[in-house]
Amino acid sequence: MLRWVRQQLGFDPPHQSDTRTIYIANRFPQHGHYVPQKFADNRIISSKYTVWNFVPKNLFEQFRRVANFYFLIIFLVQLMIDTPTSPITSGLPLFFVITVTAIKQGYEDWLRHKADNEVNGAPVYVVRSGGLVKTRSKNIRVGDIVRVAKDETFPVDLVLLSSDRVDGSCHVTTASLDGETNLKTHVAVPETAVLQSVANLDKLVAVIECQQPEADLYRFVGRITVSQQAEEIVRPLGPESLLLRGARLKNTKEIFGVAVYTGMETKMALNYKSKSQKRSAVEKSMNSFLIIYLIILLFEAILSTILKYAWQAEEKWDEPWYNEKTEHERNSSKILRFISDFLAFLVLYNFIIPISLYVTVEMQKFLGSFFIGWDLDLYHEETNQRAQVNTSDLNEELGQVEYVFTDKTGTLTENEMQFRECSINGIKYQEVNGKLTPEGFSEDSPDGNRRGLVKEEELFLKAVCLCHTVQINADQTDGADGPWHANGITSPLEYYASSPDEKALVEAASRVGVVFTGISGDSMEVKSLGKPERYKLLHVLEFDPNRRRMSVIVESPSGEKLLFTKGAESSILPRSKSGEIDKTRIHVDEFALKGLRTLCVAYRRFTPEEYQEIGKRLHEARTALQQREERLADVFNFIERDLELLGATGVEDKLQEKVQETIEALRLAGIKVWVLTGDKHETAVSVSLSCGHFHRTMNILELVQHKSDSTCAEQLRQLAKRIKEDHVIQHGLVVDGTSLSLALREHEKLFMEVCKNCSAVLCCRMAPLQKAKVVRLLKTSPEKPITLAIGDGANDVSMIQEAHVGIGIMGKEGRQAVRNSDYAIARFKFLSKLLFVHGHFYYIRIATLVQYFFYKNVCFITPQFLYQFFCLFSQQTLYDSVYLTLYNICFTSLPVLIYSLFEQHVHPHVLQSKPVLYRDISKNAHLGFKPFLYWTILGFFHAFVFFYGSYLLMGEDTSLLGNGQMFGNWTFGTLVFTVMVITVTMKMALETHFWTWINHFVTWGSIVFYFIFSLFYGGIIWPFLHTQDMYFVFVQLLSSGSAWFAIILIVVACLFIDVVKKVLYRHLQPTSTEKAQLTEAGSGINCLDSMCCFSDGETACTSVRRMLERLMGRCSPARVNSVCKVTEETCI
Repeated sequence: MLRWVRQQLGFDPPHQSDTRTIYIANRFPQHGHYVPQKFADNRIISSKYTVWNFVPKNLFEQFRRVANFYFLIIFLVQLMIDTPTSPITSGLPLFFVITVTAIKQGYEDWLRHKADNEVNGAPVYVVRSGGLVKTRSKNIRVGDIVRVAKDETFPVDLVLLSSDRVDGSCHVTTASLDGETNLKTHVAVPETAVLQSVANLDKLVAVIECQQPEADLYRFVGRITVSQQAEEIVRPLGPESLLLRGARLKNTKEIFGVAVYTGMETKMALNYKSKSQKRSAVEKSMNSFLIIYLIILLFEAILSTILKYAWQAEEKWDEPWYNEKTEHERNSSKILRFISDFLAFLVLYNFIIPISLYVTVEMQKFLGSFFIGWDLDLYHEETNQRAQVNTSDLNEELGQVEYVFTDKTGTLTENEMQFRECSINGIKYQEVNGKLTPEGFSEDSPDGNRRGLVKEEELFLKAVCLCHTVQINADQTDGADGPWHANGITSPLEYYASSPDEKALVEAASRVGVVFTGISGDSMEVKSLGKPERYKLLHVLEFDPNRRRMSVIVESPSGEKLLFTKGAESSILPRSKSGEIDKTRIHVDEFALKGLRTLCVAYRRFTPEEYQEIGKRLHEARTALQQREERLADVFNFIERDLELLGATGVEDKLQEKVQETIEALRLAGIKVWVLTGDKHETAVSVSLSCGHFHRTMNILELVQHKSDSTCAEQLRQLAKRIKEDHVIQHGLVVDGTSLSLALREHEKLFMEVCKNCSAVLCCRMAPLQKAKVVRLLKTSPEKPITLAIGDGANDVSMIQEAHVGIGIMGKEGRQAVRNSDYAIARFKFLSKLLFVHGHFYYIRIATLVQYFFYKNVCFITPQFLYQFFCLFSQQTLYDSVYLTLYNICFTSLPVLIYSLFEQHVHPHVLQSKPVLYRDISKNAHLGFKPFLYWTILGFFHAFVFFYGSYLLMGEDTSLLGNGQMFGNWTFGTLVFTVMVITVTMKMALETHFWTWINHFVTWGSIVFYFIFSLFYGGIIWPFLHTQDMYFVFVQLLSSGSAWFAIILIVVACLFIDVVKKVLYRHLQPTSTEKAQLTEAGSGINCLDSMCCFSDGETACTSVRRMLERLMGRCSPARVNSVCKVTEETCI
């Protein structure tokens, strides 16, 4: 039981040794000395709490907050010593805050548990007791044999045992892990590959020994020992045998594999960062402000204690005749009395620390988060997906983002390649209705209805169909002679490719008449306009990033030996000796300017003697034991020369809708965009250019393919020098994973200097944890910018969890990113509204909410402090205890809460169409020291006016009733409290720009409620109250005309200066946001209103009509946008 509890709390790791031994099908040795190793179960856990640790962990997190911890101390002090107020005044609000927060956070974690249960409860098939047993994913154990069918996701990390193919191979796509959509081939060892039935697998006796789990996706070291007929056969296991959780089976009917890593020990889970509590910059500012207010509180308490003893130095004040001390009090220690008095003053002034601030912020965040889900502009109709909020604690952080880190595949792109154009023999072609049509021709042209392909076109298309790594769905290879259209153009074949652009090219060739129909043995089969041809595949010269090309050598049906090569123009054109080289180069540049991915295609004919020489050199290089890679590179260069250029292709990696506009908007808002992808260098650069991340005029710097610290450092120094010399030009940086590792090891500062001086950064060939390291590097830099990471696959989870704000895309790569993100959206384009509108509103709302809370609590407690000067620091309270308790809970809580939910100081369409307004709130501008100081000084000023205004007007010799009865201390305190409630409520009204009927109801309703409550509370004798000092006090106060005069005069005096300040600043030093407000009002867009500001000739009733128009949606976005275009200079 103790071990189980320790495991649940995460203190007892399930394994200790460096290797693990796995008995397939859990057939353990029968001898008694074997002790089975303990392995993790197959549950995936993205939640933060369990049933066992929720209470202690949640309480620990909540009491890390300064206000909560402070009120806990105050509550304990009130329990231990005699204080002026009851412990309930501190304990009840504290309990309420802790409970509400715990319920909210528990609900959010329950949603994570629910999502985890969906994954852990997914049905899987396991081989047990000679048959296939259906069970849940969470029940898979290490050693179980699991069956996975085509297009299913692997539920655990498996070692491949067999597939439906004789050679034991299968094809897998790892898009959700590393972002690559290409197919990867995995193979089983020969001894298990033949076991294709459940019955045969059930008889398998084998043991796997492998390393303990590690995060590296591309590393796996192990061996399998198979017992056959009293003989043990040992085979090595590598990454080609390991099928990773999260990858998807493709082009294979089914496979069987043995589970080696399960649950949180799978490589996918190890690439998740451990889930930590994210705290927003606003919350950190709140804690800083609370510490300042705590210092003010301690100062007031110490000063009051000192002044009390200074006053009591005179004997007549130390023990007046009406308050004689007891014998115990006379003999008590002076130090203890001093401490006791200090703590009593601390309790008396403790409400300057606003505990209800936290619960109001929690409610605002929780309720406000629903607006994101309800926003129809963030709804994707095609997939029927709404925006999703997983963590509402970070809403305002959306308004503070300075860096966006985005994945490429599936985030910026649709993960779909489309053939657009090609150049053949110096002529540009486009595909029109399944035909290659030269540029400038149409179907109506004389050449538009050609039936066949000319020789150059056919040879080009054959090169495209033969020089690739495309595979065909195994279900369709026998059906290659299936249905055709009349001209033999349309193929029903389903292609799988090692790169998506290869697939797009082969599919395009099939549509225009040259169809790749599959590989049979060592032959490649092609149909050219319905006529089958068979080419013998002799050699494959694999692609590598140094050559930037790949080639195949084939034997044509006529016996001719041909080399077909395709690759980047920089690697093909210099090696070409004939063909339309100059024209093709111009066409390639034109394709690139359109953002297309370009490849050049060439070929070469070999004489028998040349081919014999090539075959000999290739054999020697491939069988060499020393320097094999260098020798192969030399042979490849020898073969791929004297080429005849056939043409070039232009393929578009289809971007998501409005990606370019979104990235440009982020730039205008002052946000830097970094693209972090696991894809190849060339692919990543091409997409960056097409999506506008890199501009054509940008100077692209590269830090790639470095193998040593010295070369990496030298390149970094050169890049830094180039940036300083060309500081006028915009720079973009490209860095790959290996170079990044070297740069971060010893040269982190230099690397950061280069990155910060670049307008855009692209990191390619990135492992998942490297993505998180880059985000952490920026997070922890001296400027400490707010970061946002967005991605759609499991390979993005680490950076999503590392960034201040993590956003998951509901894409085609599973739900791992969505489940581990803070927010989830269906498309990248929705990011602009999420930041510029929702982020802007949330930040403005919560910044005002936080500072208003401090302001109203300064107004609340400062008169209490001033009152002590008039009562000999006897710790007499100015307000009744009921008023003390209800001030923050009832009388002043709703107006600011409703403001923080509905306030829209600028119309949403203006914010979205003018991203530059986002700069006004960047770097926590509204919660800096200056705004905080303004609100604090304003609070002290209003408090002094409340107290001394009431004292001067009503404090001395003022008759309240006709019978001559005078003001008492409770009447005076009630007058100060009444003025205060009205003033702080009206102050909130002055801050409100967007008025709804709810705002009107809670603003004026709060004041009315205070008056009604006070009349009932003081007008009735309540039997359950021990004392009733307030009996009939409020009624008597309201019966005095002079009291009404004082209330009106003091409220106007407080607010007049604030109104004057607002008017002067708005006209003399307006911000971009205030200019936008004025422009909007002047243009006749009746969407904004302020309680104290109407257009010429309007009445207050008109403002209500305008509010209703806005609520009913009568604002035209087109109208708003047109106004912004006309007045662009004014907005900026």
